[in-house]
Amino acid sequence: MPPSARPSLLSEVIADANGVILGKETQTRLALCCLLARGHLLIEDLPGVGKTTLAQTIARLLGFHFARIQFTSDMLPADILGVSIFDRERGSFRFLPGPVFCQILLADEINRATPKTQSALLEAMEEGQVTTEGETRPLPQPFFVIATQNPSTQIGTFPLPESQLDRFLMRIDLGYPDHAAERALLESGGKREHLPGLAARLRPGEFAPLQQQAAAVHVSPALLDYVQALVAATRNDPRFVHGLSPRAAQIGKASCRERG
Repeated sequence: MPPSARPSLLSEVIADANGVILGKETQTRLALCCLLARGHLLIEDLPGVGKTTLAQTIARLLGFHFARIQFTSDMLPADILGVSIFDRERGSFRFLPGPVFCQILLADEINRATPKTQSALLEAMEEGQVTTEGETRPLPQPFFVIATQNPSTQIGTFPLPESQLDRFLMRIDLGYPDHAAERALLESGGKREHLPGLAARLRPGEFAPLQQQAAAVHVSPALLDYVQALVAATRNDPRFVHGLSPRAAQIGKASCRERG
């Protein structure tokens, strides 16, 4: 097996992440599965349980160009995508890329922004590009969005549009830590201060072969039958306002492959 596809890479990433995010190995594994399947990740939970820390930890360990956006109610799409300014020296407009031009984008508390602002990520998440002022610009590859959101019952939140939810491969929660993990946090004063010292476990070019290996995992016809049955049930059951889309079925297939 070539060095670029070393199987121990993910074990090293998980081990390092577990040293920062205590007692959440399952969530860490799910997050990595999501990225290996070329999906985007939504982490929903109460404030203070480690959503942002998990996203930052994964980004550091994977060694990708990372950017963070703190979503607020007064944010505009241009704050994400970028804006053109007039350059007096050149006598023309110059585009200043926004924070979306990265490899891992942490959309922190994404549901604190209005649906108009949230929609700025739709093209980026689906097609890996953004169109501003009539020009389409590609994003760095690979491109992932790791978004965090507070429960919709929290003050100052907006519901994510269905078109945006449909673009997330996984939606996970962290929950409260168990007794042992919380005691370790209390004794250590928290683990976030260890983030600056985390070293990237992957070198440039090592992640793509891992994605290729994940895409090559066989999905049995029985699992595809199960995915189709779930999709059909949502389209025919009157308890559902709308059924799952064909894209949702593709996401379900990718989820089966990664968990397999």
